[in-house]
Amino acid sequence: MSDDLIARFTAIVGERNALHDPVDQISYLSEPRDLFHGRAALVLRPATVEEVSAIMKLAYETATPVVPQGGNTGLVGAQQPDTSGRAVILSLSRLNQIRNIDTTGNLVTVEAGVILQNLQDAVQDAGRLFPLSLGAEGSCQIGGNLSSNAGGTAVLAYGNMRELCLGLEVVLPDGQVLNDLRRVKKDNTGYDLRDLFIGAEGTLGVITAAVLKIHPQPKGKAVAYVGLQSVQDVVQLFRLATDQAGQALTGFELMPRIGMEFILRHIAEARDPLEKTYPWYVLAEISSARSEADALEMLEAILSEGFESGMVQDAAIAQNGAQADLFWKMREEMSPAQKPEGGSIKHDISVPVASIPAFIAEAAVAVEEMIPSARVVCFGHIGDGNLHYNVSQPVGADKQAFLGRWHELNHRIHTIVMRYNGSISAEHGIGALKREELRAFKQPLALELMRRIKQAFDPKNIMNPDKLL
Repeated sequence: MSDDLIARFTAIVGERNALHDPVDQISYLSEPRDLFHGRAALVLRPATVEEVSAIMKLAYETATPVVPQGGNTGLVGAQQPDTSGRAVILSLSRLNQIRNIDTTGNLVTVEAGVILQNLQDAVQDAGRLFPLSLGAEGSCQIGGNLSSNAGGTAVLAYGNMRELCLGLEVVLPDGQVLNDLRRVKKDNTGYDLRDLFIGAEGTLGVITAAVLKIHPQPKGKAVAYVGLQSVQDVVQLFRLATDQAGQALTGFELMPRIGMEFILRHIAEARDPLEKTYPWYVLAEISSARSEADALEMLEAILSEGFESGMVQDAAIAQNGAQADLFWKMREEMSPAQKPEGGSIKHDISVPVASIPAFIAEAAVAVEEMIPSARVVCFGHIGDGNLHYNVSQPVGADKQAFLGRWHELNHRIHTIVMRYNGSISAEHGIGALKREELRAFKQPLALELMRRIKQAFDPKNIMNPDKLL
């Protein structure tokens, strides 16, 4: 980038908020898994929608690639520039205002750079709940959550970000500002442009603000840690819990024994809640709009019927908030606890809930055929069919040689997923990591329509180029 163009971009945000030095840019140039490393001409940190608009107008005029970035917690490389050094990283971290909390309409208007946990806390202080919950909630930002259509543990009851969003404010590639901050749930006035930008991974425009749904806080919760013999029993228990609790079932997470062993080995405060070991565990949560006693009664009724039918082998009900938090922490540590065990090949997939047992059985055979003694750690959100099908290296194996088979194993597992009419990306997105896999498995017509949309919005291909498509 020429010195003149650098100066023009810098003038928009001020010298303090334009990072030129590669040392100052380091935290923006790699991502949590350390799979992608990029270079950037500049990191720009605008504080207003007007500054974002000015940046995009200049980028459009000069055909400068722009990579929007939130909290840099994404796991597929969507927020990383390439290695050419031509791109500008557009950090949304300074657009961090909560503009309005409406406790009558149960809505919040929030800027893209607000950290998820800060939004949760602000809404809680207003007597409401923002239900999105992720392992990275202490650093991920709302704009990134929307751009990746984030899911998490509460999708079962509240939906993912697409379902939690009513309207958006978006800066288009040419700098125009689309103000679509709708505050109504019913708006039948043509194409829903909002849904184009949610999950688009910054390839169509820059989300700068959103209107999101909030909910009344539950009056009481009950959490149980349940031991089961088979995945078939897990699915049957989920059906029972749904029948009895309906939308009061706000958590239903699957965990395998091997994952529990990793947690007990590597997470200091972890404790096994049950006296005996079981092949599979479920973390179940009931939330009541009435009282804690009501939540506990519903949970006990579900577990009682589960015991009587033989589905449930053992269960521990959290006796207080601290114990419930510990149960949830062990679920949240399922992925980090794999890191000390060596290399791990990840899959973020979804299949229909009824197909989960068959998928797990078939995928296990495929893994053993390809990498004998590899350790499958399959966990996730049973209620919406989203499994994190992670494969840890065999004990004593060469880590780099194992990770060298990442794409080969991904393709094999994704082939099985597609036979069950599932998805190769349930909540993490496509980014750069799964771009070729998308091309292999997405219907050609669907890909062509996506390309037409990209061309219509971004004819110069400056918005997060080479991601998704």
